[in-house]
Amino acid sequence: MRRLIKYLVVFGMIGGALAAGYRPARQYWHERHLPRWHTAEVVRGDLVYEVNATGTVRPVLSVVIGSFVSGPIRECLVDFNDEVKKGDLLAVVDKRLFAANVARDEATLATRQADVARVKAELQRAINDERRAKKLRAENHDYLSDSEMDQFRFKRMALEAQLKVAEKSVETALAALTNSRANLQYCEIRSPVNGIIVDRKIDPGQTVAAAFQTPELFIVAPDLRKKIHIYAQVDETDIGRIRDAARRKQPVRFQVDAYPDEIFTGKVEQIRLSSSETQNVVTYPVVVAASNEELKLLPGMTASLSFQVEQRTGVVKIPNAALRFYPQAEFVREEDKKLLEGKTDDRQDDSSESQSIYSVSERVAAYKKRQHRHVWVWENGALRAIPVKIGISDHKFTELLEGDVEPGMKLVTGKES
Repeated sequence: MRRLIKYLVVFGMIGGALAAGYRPARQYWHERHLPRWHTAEVVRGDLVYEVNATGTVRPVLSVVIGSFVSGPIRECLVDFNDEVKKGDLLAVVDKRLFAANVARDEATLATRQADVARVKAELQRAINDERRAKKLRAENHDYLSDSEMDQFRFKRMALEAQLKVAEKSVETALAALTNSRANLQYCEIRSPVNGIIVDRKIDPGQTVAAAFQTPELFIVAPDLRKKIHIYAQVDETDIGRIRDAARRKQPVRFQVDAYPDEIFTGKVEQIRLSSSETQNVVTYPVVVAASNEELKLLPGMTASLSFQVEQRTGVVKIPNAALRFYPQAEFVREEDKKLLEGKTDDRQDDSSESQSIYSVSERVAAYKKRQHRHVWVWENGALRAIPVKIGISDHKFTELLEGDVEPGMKLVTGKES
């Protein structure tokens, strides 16, 4: 009997110990198997929404300088990267043939002028002979017959016509001489603008032929230090935002590989309407103007541009990872599970295949609805949804417009594996 009582006491003590430790053990087991979440903190600060694109650096204007005359290049007086002024001599085409043409036409002009003088002298003699004949006939009509008078008169008229022909020959010779002198001047290739030689296509001794088209000799970029252009191709989905940003004179920041630690600033100067299509992607050329005083931006460089569309100061910023998070129903509290019913994702499907089944009105409504989202917090062992209305976004944060979210709050971004 005593043994039985002893056993009962022992079992009672063991049962009491088990009963006392059951609840803490169960609590510990429950907490140990609770899911662990990755979180991100809501902060307050500035936010800039930008559209990124790639462009090419080009001069504002490229002046192609050619040769109007043909011949060997006798001298080339400039080289790549030389700065030239308007009227500076760049190259000289061999002048010998053109100088000979000038000498020939000068001689021709002198001959024509001498011929004019000869005809004028003969005409004056004919005029004098006709005058004397008229005087003789006035004294006595029988001194000269009508045929003789006709000879004097028609000789004078013929010489007057010859004089006109000779004077026109002088004009023709003068025009030929002017042409020859112009060709001789064209042998000197001069810069029409102030600028920098960005390309030289000739060398001394090389022969240029201008028979059918003007050969290119130099390319000069004027005012390269004052302003440079960056030609960017912007997707059609962003061109509306770029136009609005250009109207509000928002800045454009860009970077080139030659100076990876330096940010350059420009502004949108032109949005061209000449679209291009590549693999069903429509883009529009956007011209960005920037200063180039130090001549760091060289033609042909590739630039990575960020068009600033909008900027916010001192706003509540939600981590983008929290907006992308979509929970499993088993971890969501009962009141919020209805948000998951009939949905596969809290985000909108932007694929063209999906969008094509909706009407225009439905697509516009769906786009506006994208501003209304949900973020999630871990509270009392379950995920609780917080409705929010969002604004502009960058690569890391999104502006909070409406919602019960405060700076410092931890939002769930994913489940630890």
